[in-house]
Amino acid sequence: MFVERRGTGADLFFALHGWGGDRSTFAPLAPHVPARASLYSADLPGCGLSEAPPEWSIEALIEEVVETIVSLGRGPATLVGSCGGAVFALLAAQRLGPEGVARVVMIDPFAYLPRYFRLFTSEVIGRRAYEATFANPFGRWLTNQSLRGRRSGASDLTASFAAADHEVARRYLTLFDGLGSVERFRGFDAPVDLAHGERSFGAVKRSIALWRGVLPQARVTVLEGAGHLPIVEATEQAAALLFGRGNSR
Repeated sequence: MFVERRGTGADLFFALHGWGGDRSTFAPLAPHVPARASLYSADLPGCGLSEAPPEWSIEALIEEVVETIVSLGRGPATLVGSCGGAVFALLAAQRLGPEGVARVVMIDPFAYLPRYFRLFTSEVIGRRAYEATFANPFGRWLTNQSLRGRRSGASDLTASFAAADHEVARRYLTLFDGLGSVERFRGFDAPVDLAHGERSFGAVKRSIALWRGVLPQARVTVLEGAGHLPIVEATEQAAALLFGRGNSR
């Protein structure tokens, strides 16, 4: 996996982007990385500069994520995930175990694949619907305009798809759809922060309740004024949440 490092401190923060994105999701946080920390933002397998996984399965993806974190050799990590990447961060945390994880921070995390995204997973109709929505400039512009209630300012919910590998993006949707119930995370006991944009999707807000049901230790933070891109739209709030608590349990 390709990983970009920001900061030189000893505390390890390892970040995974969401659907259709890449490591640049976390670029706005760069000026806020404290001296004690290093933020490693990764391209998920098949995204950005990372090669495709040996097979398209959750197990293969998480194996690569865990191997990458372990290879850094920097002690317990705070795992950070945005959107769909939050689930991968939590799965990696499960695999790493309590000795390898300081905290998990889940930013605007979905707990399930909403019905309107599931449409894109079918082979014929789904492919055409995806191409009309995300694979051409006009479709992306129209989609972003239709979602202006779920974003703030000049942020663009579909900009990352201009550079995305669209077949890879559709594969990730299929993987998300096959994750199953959040019950698989019941009993996970490391510290967890759940954060969502004040104006984010209803599915995200419903997901927060589902996450709290299986992660009762989780602390919930509402990022004021932000939509589904709080790292862009509420950068200082997101940075305070991420770096304010440190890496201690």
